[in-house]
Amino acid sequence: MRIVIAILVALLLMLQVELWRQYGQIGELMRQVETQLDQNQGLSERNDALAAEVADLKSGLEAVEERARAELGLVRDGERFYLVVDPEDLPEGQAEALRRLEGLPAAPDPVGGASEARPALDDRPDPDPPTDDG
Repeated sequence: MRIVIAILVALLLMLQVELWRQYGQIGELMRQVETQLDQNQGLSERNDALAAEVADLKSGLEAVEERARAELGLVRDGERFYLVVDPEDLPEGQAEALRRLEGLPAAPDPVGGASEARPALDDRPDPDPPTDDG
């Protein structure tokens, strides 16, 4: 009878060990479910934003025009495009040319005002003046 009790106790201990091992796996699976739910929430918000953008692109031309201006540089007739450049971002030769252009007088604007952004072609110094070394 003692052998049967010992076998039953050993069997009970093995079942307990298996039960606690599976209980630990349940905790790990619960953490994985929480992580996946968080990922799904973020992706759902992203999908909603993309669906709203698609609906906006299908419904009106304003969104298409805004995107074309931002990504493709769209300029309509009658508009002027100004590109503002930081001299530190230019290569050395171009930065020096920009500094020389900034020192020149402004050309008259064809609309009627004076534009300070562009030098007049007649006022530019000759890059290679003729010499009389002859």
